[in-house]
Amino acid sequence: MNDYTFIQQQDPELYATLVGEEERERTGVELIPSENYVSKAVREAAGSVFTNKYSEGYPGKRYYGGQEFTDAMERITIDRACQLFKAKYANVQPLGGAAANVAMYFALMEPGDTVLGMDLSHGGHLTHGHPTTEINKVFNFVRYKMKDVATGEIDYDELRTVALEHKPKIILAGFSAYSRELDYEKMKAIADEVGAYTVADVAHITGLIAAGVLKNPFDYGFDVMTMTTHKSLRGPRGGMIVVRESEELAKRINKAVFPGMQGGPHMHIVAAKGVAFKEALDPSFRTYAEQIVKNAKAMEAVFKEHDIRLLAGGTDNHLLLADVYGSLGVTGQEAESVLDEIGITLNKNMIADDPRTAMDPSGIRFGTPAMTTRGMQEAEATKLAELMVTVMKDKDNAELKTKLRAEVKELCEAFPVPDSFVS
Repeated sequence: MNDYTFIQQQDPELYATLVGEEERERTGVELIPSENYVSKAVREAAGSVFTNKYSEGYPGKRYYGGQEFTDAMERITIDRACQLFKAKYANVQPLGGAAANVAMYFALMEPGDTVLGMDLSHGGHLTHGHPTTEINKVFNFVRYKMKDVATGEIDYDELRTVALEHKPKIILAGFSAYSRELDYEKMKAIADEVGAYTVADVAHITGLIAAGVLKNPFDYGFDVMTMTTHKSLRGPRGGMIVVRESEELAKRINKAVFPGMQGGPHMHIVAAKGVAFKEALDPSFRTYAEQIVKNAKAMEAVFKEHDIRLLAGGTDNHLLLADVYGSLGVTGQEAESVLDEIGITLNKNMIADDPRTAMDPSGIRFGTPAMTTRGMQEAEATKLAELMVTVMKDKDNAELKTKLRAEVKELCEAFPVPDSFVS
């Protein structure tokens, strides 16, 4: 249990929500692929005295005094970020992945310029120019899709055709619900042909790239990566932008983050990022990242065994997207709710060209970073996938749900969330 002594004494109402969330996490399995558990060291940094300090600007160039320790801390965090991602420059101040993307757009483009990114319905992200977003009013977004939904193959010929027609300023690689690796080499060649910057939004696979388990876009000449520091990197909730080698781009990005988009950075979170980056530099982190993928493949095997359609035919990374409505007659919302009842948390998700709505789609999205943090391996991943299929096939059986809830709780008790990730 965490020590909430002071909150308990002065704010019992809020204390109850903290204890309730801790119990939910302790007794249930987190399969939302964008969530993870952080170490106690990361939590300590996030709750540290750095929350008291305003630090507008960058190390050595602040607008307020009293920065000797914030400067030292941010420099350490930047150095670790560059080491993790083979980057020459890093901005560790973005408050989240969306904030990082917006700052990147303003740094690299002028209003009205064009971005070529992945279509949301085929796995992209809202910040890649979905019509409902404010950024869509500022820049012009055109999209590429999968050529074959059964395999996940991107239509690179169509991507090139669209690039030649629209002459984008940025070709954006990245996704929120796509389970295969992108061909960075092909995308870089197309970008060079049309004179575009190459940016990879690796928010979901940040940790897998840092560990060397998935390809690093910088190895293929990409200019910039945007990312989140939570998810598979297992750090605090926040964002980051790293630049391969261009000092000019780094300066433009720094200016876009501050003063362009944000005021004072959240220095307690920057400190927590630094702690997480050191954890990710530990050799044990690669073993962890490798296990994330092994666990996802184990879950893939169960869903295939039960003839449940997987978008892109399976996974190369940490997540899976399943068409449960087409395969089982259960909507994504129904599946999310019934799995919540037995202590398995994931999210409903639209599938490619989904005939249903975003709030009641055909699919579910689930992943393995958080369960792997608890030490679960292929046997546990297989068991969880079988429990998922069982309850989705018999979603109205109250007796079954009670039994499976007990099984999930027992599994969680055998694999508690650790306080430390390094020896």
